Amino acid sequence: MALEVLNLSVSIGEKEILKDVTFRLERGETTILMGPNGGGKTTLSFAIMGHPKYNVSGKILLDGEDISKLPTHERALKGLGLAFQNPVEIPGLRFSSLLNAISIKKRTGELDMSKIDPKVIVWAGRKLGEVGLDRSFLEREVNIGFSGGEKKRSEIVQLMAMDPKYLILDEPDSGLDVDGIKIIGNIVNGLKANGKGILIITHHAEITKFVKPDKVMIMLNGSIVEEGGAELIEKVESRGYKGYER
Repeated sequence: MALEVLNLSVSIGEKEILKDVTFRLERGETTILMGPNGGGKTTLSFAIMGHPKYNVSGKILLDGEDISKLPTHERALKGLGLAFQNPVEIPGLRFSSLLNAISIKKRTGELDMSKIDPKVIVWAGRKLGEVGLDRSFLEREVNIGFSGGEKKRSEIVQLMAMDPKYLILDEPDSGLDVDGIKIIGNIVNGLKANGKGILIITHHAEITKFVKPDKVMIMLNGSIVEEGGAELIEKVESRGYKGYER
């Protein structure tokens, strides 16, 4: 059981961004993807989720099923989840309503914003506490007036509501202080223990102080240039990414 990316190349217009990317993410495994800004890491996350404006070649398999041609919402329903690097603001939509809609869609396949499940509200209040947010956030519009760190934490709660098989976390340690990073790290470790496959995208790897990866990949200029274990993090921290430049 794995998320497999096979010979994935991505372009926008005439510009090629990803070049023949291949990797495998197992259930119950945490993989760190590191690389400098502008190296293609976020593009990879969007391509896996099915960004409609990308020109894509290659295959994406989810537990053996080819999902390469599926739209984003169907990929999500089959078990993919993405926490954005820059979570969007949604004026007019309360956070509690969003979590209700996610839960109902997950259970029934229907989207009904009018239904309220009290059990979801109780669950959401508890999960907000786990990520260090007050229950009052349930009554606020999604990400409106949230700090950068609060947006990151709320994204994690949304992902937990979706309960995906594989989670892609794009820079979950940016905008957070050390206490916030520790909270997110502990949640990631819990999700891994429950059998989730987790891909963490980062460029400075602060979260690895609290999350021990099973595998580390280095991406530069749209290609994975090295794979290995945690020793690659130390290599990058001591030498930077210049050693990978060709």
